[in-house]
Amino acid sequence: MSRPSPQDRAKMLRQLHSTGVLVLPNAWDAASAAVIAQAGAPAVATTSAGLAWSLGYRDGEQVPRTDLFRMLRRISEVVDLPVTADIEAGFGVDEAQVGQTVTAVLRAGIVGINLEDGPPGRGGLFELPIAAGRVAAARDAAAAYGVPDLVINARTDVYMRGIGTADERPDEVLRRAEAFAAAGADCLFVPALSDLPILTDLVARSPLPISVFTGDGGATVAQLRATGVRRITVGPAPAQAAYTTASELARELLHFGILTAASPWLSYGSLNTLLPTVPTQE
Repeated sequence: MSRPSPQDRAKMLRQLHSTGVLVLPNAWDAASAAVIAQAGAPAVATTSAGLAWSLGYRDGEQVPRTDLFRMLRRISEVVDLPVTADIEAGFGVDEAQVGQTVTAVLRAGIVGINLEDGPPGRGGLFELPIAAGRVAAARDAAAAYGVPDLVINARTDVYMRGIGTADERPDEVLRRAEAFAAAGADCLFVPALSDLPILTDLVARSPLPISVFTGDGGATVAQLRATGVRRITVGPAPAQAAYTTASELARELLHFGILTAASPWLSYGSLNTLLPTVPTQE
């Protein structure tokens, strides 16, 4: 049975945002994507930090573009679900390069993106016309490629980067939401906003559905659903948990000569069979 076309998968992802709340555990490589899909996720979202770490790079657009696109292609190949990728600030110094990145991501089989409004490795945010222009460039690239329904989750780091005073931040978020909506974004991602009453107010006033992330000690899915947010992710938390387990097991083995029998394991066979076989080369 053939896979749906990229445009059909983009429509599937878009439909998942239309009602209720979409919960997306984040994958960092192909195997984690397969595990998350098997767990019942309706789509797969990537984490830029986890993906970078898996390739031996720091987060913050440090991954070479060719490596990024190769990993995203492999993730999209091993799952039959729509995949949305965190492409940080677009891996481009200007709108043209952002468009090129989006074209390459679509070519890799990805049908949704996160796009940040702050330059990697520096403080502050892009001026609003520049940030909105980058969103518009992503939308134009998607249309030109033949996937007009690419889901753009425009991220604003007003809270993440502590822009302005606490009282000024909600209005700045809404100002950016309006500009990003006009530029073609589908959602507004507001990481690091943990105040539920503020989030509830923003949801009611934003022209775009709002997406957030949560983690250890953060708000529950039920609490976030009650605010009216439309999408919830967990960023690099699953990757951090996996690397923490690897660190703990390594320390046990090196210092005590054992691996804890009670450690949770995915069996070799169950994990191995989640991934497709490669046809034998003749």
